[in-house]
Amino acid sequence: MGCCNRRCGLIAGAVIGAAVAILGGVLIPVGNSIIEGTVKQEAVIEPGTTAYDNWVSTGAFVYRQLWLFDVKNPIEVIEYGAVPVVVEKGPYTYKIRYLPKENISFHANHTAAFLLPQGAIFEPSLSVGPEEDEVTSLNVAVAAAYSLIPQGLHILLEKWIKNSNSSLFQRRTIKELLWGYRDPILNETIGLFSPYNGTYDGYYNVHTGKDDISKVGLIDRWRGEDTLKFWDDEFCNMLNGTDASSFPPFVKKKQLLYFFSSDICRSVSAAYEQTLDLKGIKVYRYTLQQSTLASPTINPDNKCFCRDMKVTQNCTLAGALDISSCQQGRPIYISLPHFLYGSASLREHVLGLQPSEEHHFTFLDVEPTTGFTLRFAKRIQVNMVYGPSKIITVLKKVKNYTIFPLVWLNETASVDDETAQMFKDELISRIQMLDVVQKALLGIGVSVFCLCLIAYFVVRRREGKLA
Repeated sequence: MGCCNRRCGLIAGAVIGAAVAILGGVLIPVGNSIIEGTVKQEAVIEPGTTAYDNWVSTGAFVYRQLWLFDVKNPIEVIEYGAVPVVVEKGPYTYKIRYLPKENISFHANHTAAFLLPQGAIFEPSLSVGPEEDEVTSLNVAVAAAYSLIPQGLHILLEKWIKNSNSSLFQRRTIKELLWGYRDPILNETIGLFSPYNGTYDGYYNVHTGKDDISKVGLIDRWRGEDTLKFWDDEFCNMLNGTDASSFPPFVKKKQLLYFFSSDICRSVSAAYEQTLDLKGIKVYRYTLQQSTLASPTINPDNKCFCRDMKVTQNCTLAGALDISSCQQGRPIYISLPHFLYGSASLREHVLGLQPSEEHHFTFLDVEPTTGFTLRFAKRIQVNMVYGPSKIITVLKKVKNYTIFPLVWLNETASVDDETAQMFKDELISRIQMLDVVQKALLGIGVSVFCLCLIAYFVVRRREGKLA
């Protein structure tokens, strides 16, 4: 009777162990379903959700660091045709995106419309000097007029330049170059980012995810249009992805993340590079691909972004994007800082540049479950082009079309400690706890089942020998 009770107890233990293991196994899909349902609910852009609060107003400060290029040999360039030599000066740091979205409205097609107010506040403690520091930079009025005014009228431009006592280069303060000064040629206020304070980017219409969470944050329209109008091609004019502040949840490493940037007037993609730990939170780092600004000979998809055959050397030039079509015809080119990944000729026509992947690449650190971008660095360089002229005195010695760097910016933000802790408490800790419970039940159950089953056969063999 005792032996029977012993065997029955071991069998019962094995059954219980199996049941516990099965429970742990069942909890895996059930737990995942619970997590997925919670994330889907909280990721929708509508009042009351976590996503909405972060979407209306970013919790982290966004800073824009700026480095301007100081020309060291302006006289030699103009009088002898020397290659310009530049030294970067900076950073001059500004706090931006500190204002919440405005004019938010929701529509029946599950989209939300809004305006993104723009503003910049100078941060002296994060800068190398005051805004009154001076640099010698390209005269953007001369460069712009050179491209905008037909060559047949360059004789008039030559008179305007002389009458205004202007030249190819000018010495200005950081504040003037960035935010505006009265130009003697154009007789109006011009600046690299002028006007900025008090202006808006948008209107944007983005999907809320209410009907389909896989579309949350994706841009439906920008300035009332569902496609761009800057490029002579349907592919280049596509509005792809989000604004990069977040992506649809459950991000996979193999997928590309698409986002639209109004700064460069196009959509781009980023690819997974590595997994990192950010304040105790696992994030996927995505980086801008080298093919984004590759020449059409390397990346045929970029053919529709090539517009000026002379400047781009018959579309063989890599690393510079002509955005004049979205800048009222002004000859502005966008690149990565110091022409990172660009053709060697870009750095041969302007000396002193030292591209570095570590300091000059663009990245996004995305939490994969929610799709929220918790840290990013957007790094781009603003350039203007000028070329040779037989009429304009200050350009007569110029030998080649030159894409000249004016400023490069590093726009960064990272989740703060308080938000990171809240993120871990509300999501990460729950996922980890559920994972521990699942694995513990599965492990304990399998262990008990195996031990009881082994013990049962041992007892049975002993009883068989005694019999």
